Amino acid sequence: MLLSSCLLLPIVVALLAAAGWLLVPILTGLPWRPTDRDRIGRALALAEVRPGEVVYDLGSGDGRVVIMAAAEFGARAVGVELSPLQFLWSWIRVQTHPNRDRVSLRWGDCFQADLTDADVVVAYMTSAQAEPLRRTLEAGMRAGGRVLTIAFELEGWEPSSFDSRHLIYLYRWPPRPGNLGSLLAWQGSGADAARAP
Repeated sequence: MLLSSCLLLPIVVALLAAAGWLLVPILTGLPWRPTDRDRIGRALALAEVRPGEVVYDLGSGDGRVVIMAAAEFGARAVGVELSPLQFLWSWIRVQTHPNRDRVSLRWGDCFQADLTDADVVVAYMTSAQAEPLRRTLEAGMRAGGRVLTIAFELEGWEPSSFDSRHLIYLYRWPPRPGNLGSLLAWQGSGADAARAP
């Protein structure tokens, strides 16, 4: 009986952890969908992240974006994650990383994040979260900041750049009214002059 109790406890703990890992994203509507290193690197390069800039990852999951921003781009990176288990996992990953002094993690709702010190904001979400994200950005972004969305467009805003292969949208703050179609039409016009903000 003692042996079966000893075996049962780790199984129950593992099941509770798995349920928590899945439950918070289901309840918040933000599924945990990690992206690969190549896509993260392309996104950060598209935003021209420079050493010392502050990069926020809203819905930071396991911390891979903030770790890469710090390690490969020299940024100070801030991850905001609501799920306690994903936050804990990312905290462990960051603590074991050589660039941990340039990464901070915040446990909380990414739509309540204070972005006033952000140079770059990364959001890999779904289009269902576009409107709450827009409100968060409008409340806190400063002029000259950049916003990267992966796999979804912010309707009514024209991206300043777009990676069609990886579905990465880059918006410069403040955003220009329009949409992806207006950017593509301008690019297709053969205009040589730089596009004004």
